[in-house]
Amino acid sequence: MHVMPLLLLIAGSAAVAGAARRTPVPAPLLLVAAGLLVSYVPGVPEYTLDPHVVLPLLLPPLLYTAATDSSYLDLRAQIRPVALLSVGYVLFATFAVGWAAYMIVPDLSLTAALVLGAVVAPPDAVAATAVARRVGLPSRVTTILQGESLVNDATAITAYKVAVAAAVGEGATWAGGIGEFLLAALGGVGVGLVLMVPIHWMRTHLTEALLQNSLSLLTPFFAYAVAEQVHASGVLAVVVVALYLGHRNWEVDFATRLQEEAVWKMVAFILESAVFALIGLQLPVILRGLGEYEGAHAAWYAVALFVIVVATRFAWVYPATYLPRLLSARIRKREENPTWKGSFVISWAGMRGVVSLAIAFSIPLTADGGEDFPGRNMILFLTFTTVIGTLVVQGLSLPPLIRVLNLPARDQQAETLAEANAQAQASRAAERRLDELLSDERNTLPPPLADRLRTVLERRRNAVWERLGQVNTVTGETVDDTYRRLSREMIGAERAVFVKLRDGRFIDDEMLRTLLRRLDLEEAAAFREGT
Repeated sequence: MHVMPLLLLIAGSAAVAGAARRTPVPAPLLLVAAGLLVSYVPGVPEYTLDPHVVLPLLLPPLLYTAATDSSYLDLRAQIRPVALLSVGYVLFATFAVGWAAYMIVPDLSLTAALVLGAVVAPPDAVAATAVARRVGLPSRVTTILQGESLVNDATAITAYKVAVAAAVGEGATWAGGIGEFLLAALGGVGVGLVLMVPIHWMRTHLTEALLQNSLSLLTPFFAYAVAEQVHASGVLAVVVVALYLGHRNWEVDFATRLQEEAVWKMVAFILESAVFALIGLQLPVILRGLGEYEGAHAAWYAVALFVIVVATRFAWVYPATYLPRLLSARIRKREENPTWKGSFVISWAGMRGVVSLAIAFSIPLTADGGEDFPGRNMILFLTFTTVIGTLVVQGLSLPPLIRVLNLPARDQQAETLAEANAQAQASRAAERRLDELLSDERNTLPPPLADRLRTVLERRRNAVWERLGQVNTVTGETVDDTYRRLSREMIGAERAVFVKLRDGRFIDDEMLRTLLRRLDLEEAAAFREGT
């Protein structure tokens, strides 16, 4: 892809994603719709989704951001349902959808149909995370969906490779397929376990935030490449490393965390926006290859496969949720009782995304003997329509569905109370440490400066409790909200004076940048105290 089309893609998708924030429609849906419309505008370059770009260059950073934002402890607590979805469901969907496609689509061989089943089996990590953030799902449901989407790509890619080997006549066997799956899974986890400790050691021993964040940007690509080099799962390697680094992120320098958060938010925003726009832009490419099929028949196949994909997820989720509880008293004792509403949302939130399309585009053009791969164009078309169908139908209907089901929301009052108690304990420990330090003559401070340290500590402790207090009847603000707003107004007044002094040549630009950075840090602290 040339530079200008790439810049247009990034700029256009970022603009649409930014506009989506002002609408009730989730950004992924607007981006896909915009891509569909723009794909037929005269003069727009053709954007062909290259699997050699998507899988090694786009998938690792997207998985990395999703995994570092996930909770290792929450995932560990939900490991059984996550495993049943990320491995069991993907394999079940591969065979169920593949068999159904074989029965419905004429001239599609069973092996080619299984390729299609593997391609459309995994729900998308980016789509699941985006929807979960937007609709405010309960924490258990969000954890299960995020955990599933982090691992299921590895299962689907392995199942796809086995199915393609069978379709092109390479003599794939059940034993070989199971062996390849175990090699990919165990190898990917092993590579992640080997890399995570030295990478974290480097993060904690580099002395500059710029170097630490350069390492952070390289980490997902490095982990993915190393795993793929030894024929293991790059997806699992990235996820294992990211979960470990995210779990121990508190050990790095504060400047690194501030910078890293900003950098990865920008990277995730650009990549997610471009990925969803790319999905819509594939329409001309897909339809051009469909010339050998009649339009009406192809549309019927697309609708039928979409219904099968949705029904297959329901057919797996409910038995996988309740049967283990019926058979095991240990599971009933250890895990909270699931609700039918939560299972329904998990079943319905199975949006497919760019990974399915990337895998489909990686299907070889020829099979054994140089013949065309059987049904490749139809597989591409059905993958595209399934991705679009799940994003549009399920993505649009999920928010109102959650409102209708009236799922229990997170208890904000209880969470704030827990935060306040944690802050109180931390503040007491800090006060004890301050007293110890001030008792040493090497740490002697004038009383005003010592009092300032205590005031800052008290302010941090009281800020959380104030969020539980009464609100201002005129503005609707809590005391803490008012404090932060006034603090930022005062900082804004200072900033205006500094700029005026620079414009009058009383200070130079270098001094202005120093003063503004100091104010920025104070403003960030004032804002974050209450968040």
